[in-house]
Amino acid sequence: MSESSVELKAEMRREALRQRAGMSADADALEAFVSLFFKHVRLSPDSVIAAYWPMEREFDVGPVIEEIIERKIILCLPVVEKGSKILKFAAWSGEQTLVRGAFGVMHPPVDAGVNWVDPDVLIVPLLAFDRRGYRLGYGGGYYDATLAGLRARKTVQAVGAGYAQQACLFNLPTDDHDERMDMIITPQQVYTY
Repeated sequence: MSESSVELKAEMRREALRQRAGMSADADALEAFVSLFFKHVRLSPDSVIAAYWPMEREFDVGPVIEEIIERKIILCLPVVEKGSKILKFAAWSGEQTLVRGAFGVMHPPVDAGVNWVDPDVLIVPLLAFDRRGYRLGYGGGYYDATLAGLRARKTVQAVGAGYAQQACLFNLPTDDHDERMDMIITPQQVYTY
């Protein structure tokens, strides 16, 4: 990755964070997102869905998490392990109290009872996205590395979750390690790639 690419992405992240600070979704928008998710994402009876517990102003996928649990689909949340770019995923029934991990990421307790799973669908947070299906994340490369590893072993769907206002009218700068989303869902629209 060139130095100019790193600097450009850093500047874009700052601006995307600034813009996102003013975004929110009301109950109707969240309900529309849930409806679009279950209408367009391919699920089988044994699908495992990885979601994220929203922090700061990330798009709130809480209602999707509730619906996944209600439908008795296996849900998992990401766990960041020190020294690794590959996320691990801990199954969560909604009953255990979540704990704060690295970078403030909320996840199930990592103890003797943890059930590690491999997701078939990943709901991925984003700062911005383009018409090609690339997302701008926080710059750690965790989702890119994790998706690359999963895609080398199995078929997975990467579903970006965001606000309509996070769509870019231009192509985001990308590097060889950037993984494209299969789909991005906003409360207003589904983009497939």
